[in-house]
Parts: sequence; C-alpha cells; structure tokens
Amino acid sequence: MTGPAAGSEHSRELVIVENLSRTQIVQYAGASGDFNPAHTDEVYARDAAGYPGVFAHGMLVMGMSARVLTDWFGDDRLVVYDARFVRQVWPGDTLTATGSMFRTAGDHASGLADVSVVTRNQAGEVVLTAQAQLAVSMSCEAWRLRQGRAE
Repeated sequence: MTGPAAGSEHSRELVIVENLSRTQIVQYAGASGDFNPAHTDEVYARDAAGYPGVFAHGMLVMGMSARVLTDWFGDDRLVVYDARFVRQVWPGDTLTATGSMFRTAGDHASGLADVSVVTRNQAGEVVLTAQAQLAVSMSCEAWRLRQGRAE
C-alpha cells in the first residue's frame, strides 16, 4: 500500500496488479469456473466476439480492487461491497485502486464506515467503481451478530 492518497487519513491507494497476464486471467477462470471463451480463447475473443483479444473477468477486477479495503481495514471488516464495471481490463494493464471514506463509523449509527473505491488503469481510465461498508468498530462477524445476521 502506498499510504494515504493526497495526505488524507480517509483515503488509501494501492497498485493491485502490475502488467496483468493472460495466465492470471486463465487462473481466475479455473478458480471461478467461468470459462467464457471471451476471457480465455484469443481466437474466439478476436474473431467470433469482435474484441481485440481476451480480457479480464469483471469479478477478477472486483476482487482485486477489494484489496484496497482489506489491506486498509483488515479482511474481517467488509460487510457490503457493490461494484460497477466501467471499462474492460486487458492483459498488460496495471491497475490502481483508491478507497475514499466518505462517512466514518462515528457518523453512522450502525458502526459502519462507507467507502467508495475507484480503480483506474495505467492510462488513468476508470475501469471499476464500487461502494463498500466496513465494520470498523468491531469485527464483521460481531456486527452481523449484533444485527441478527449471523451466517
């Protein structure tokens, strides 16, 4: 993690992947079971689907982007995470995610902090936007128990 962006204690920036490889995309396909050929088959992606080549799964980018949150708050704090895929991510891309807290737990009666996430590629283009809620005053499990949502 590069630390607070722009000197703010309410934001963090993290390079989540440098030079995304086709191998990483195929590894994600294997882990997720999503073998859509647009992600794994160069000839299909180009000739049949009309893309310049294979591209990353949106959920791969979403998962990698969540690292800015888990590295900042811990992996047991994420309660809600909703993302919107804005632009495709291609092999060779380097992605940087920035998390910005816009409502702290002190402002939120539930003990949750609200954080926005914006992930950009090496050209500065937004590829993903997300909103998250994190249990900052207690563990995620304790928050769920308090809310009657134990899993």
